Amino acid sequence: MNAPLDGKVALVAGATRGAGRAMAVELGRAGATVYATGRTTRAARSEVGRAETIEETAELVTAAGGGEGIAVPTDHLVTSEVRALVERIEREQGRLDVLVNDVWGGDHLLEFGRKLWELDIDRVLRMLRLSIDAHLITSHCALPLLVRRPGGLVVEITDGTEEFNRAHYREHLVLDIAKYGPFRMASGLAEELKEHGGTAVCVTPGFLRSEEMLDHFGVTEANWRDAVAKEPHFAIAESPAFIGRAVAALAGDPGRGRWNGRSVSSGEVARAYGVTDVDGSRPDAFRYFEEVVFGGREGSVDGYR
Repeated sequence: MNAPLDGKVALVAGATRGAGRAMAVELGRAGATVYATGRTTRAARSEVGRAETIEETAELVTAAGGGEGIAVPTDHLVTSEVRALVERIEREQGRLDVLVNDVWGGDHLLEFGRKLWELDIDRVLRMLRLSIDAHLITSHCALPLLVRRPGGLVVEITDGTEEFNRAHYREHLVLDIAKYGPFRMASGLAEELKEHGGTAVCVTPGFLRSEEMLDHFGVTEANWRDAVAKEPHFAIAESPAFIGRAVAALAGDPGRGRWNGRSVSSGEVARAYGVTDVDGSRPDAFRYFEEVVFGGREGSVDGYR
């Protein structure tokens, strides 16, 4: 049997680490040729300052055994670089079937506990550029190639579902705005892609065990449960592979148009496609936080995995 994405081409913008890397790997495992982009390479680091590189991501994609990973250093705030990226994809592949807009890289700029007027305005504007501007530039440049064939998929990645973020302030106005933008982008692109047979969906991971989060708690993926003693809610955490598998399943579904314009979590998509995390569980972080953390319902994490 052919893999569901054999012959398909995907661009994962912001694939250096975390959810972006995992989505690139799982799209490749499903057979896609995956262009993995970001600013950190073996030759240079971005302002984020972490060691993970896009070359490593591309190698992991290829090693997954289905498709091929291709690393392309790209600053998605530089329109000329994004245009050159898309021109390369067109030249080498002649098509683009899946665009995953995962660009962010603004966590190091966050200043929690401060009101808007107390924030550093340069950091504020940089965060908005890293989120809103980067996503718009990427879609503007990539969509002309994607819509050449019917059935293209755009996946906007954010933090929190639209319903959850509407109910719970993120305690940082700029983060709140930055993470709300992808909802509206997916909603608007859902309308604009209709005549081209395309689909746009906004997807969020739950409590993500990214490399940075594991470092924060002083654990690894192998012993991540040790961090639960320090942060009990970490028990609901999911590996990056969970959203990677969910997005790959979505991309391989001929009937994915039913998701068009929606804001959904990795857990919701995983349930729909029977996807599990690496430990065989299916964590539902947002239901857990809504019902237990904020709703006061008694119950263990076991009922939400």
